Amino acid sequence: QVQLVESGGGLVQPGGSLRLSCVASGDIFSGYAVSWYLQAPGKRELVARVTGGGSTDYADSVKGRFTISRDNPKNTVYLQMNSLKPEDTAVYYCNARKRGAPVDYWGQGTQVTVSS
Repeated sequence: QVQLVESGGGLVQPGGSLRLSCVASGDIFSGYAVSWYLQAPGKRELVARVTGGGSTDYADSVKGRFTISRDNPKNTVYLQMNSLKPEDTAVYYCNARKRGAPVDYWGQGTQVTVSS
């Protein structure tokens, strides 16, 4: 099993940057696909995903602005968020899923607020 802890959220002005972190414990993280989701009123959307093999995918709304990466020795996945917009405001959750597993894992979320 995996336990996930997100951090790095906060209040930032439009155009600013944040780096979110998702730190895993309880299993070897490198074998998992890890995703970032956002939750805001009326929506829960996939933002970015990195597979165990290192391939990445992004929502169209964040392409060119966000970058997902992983540091396997630290059991950590990052979401670098640049050129932030007010519409990025949401709680961001980390999700981890191992291929073939019947369940996945979620962290507690970290709040990102983009406002002037």
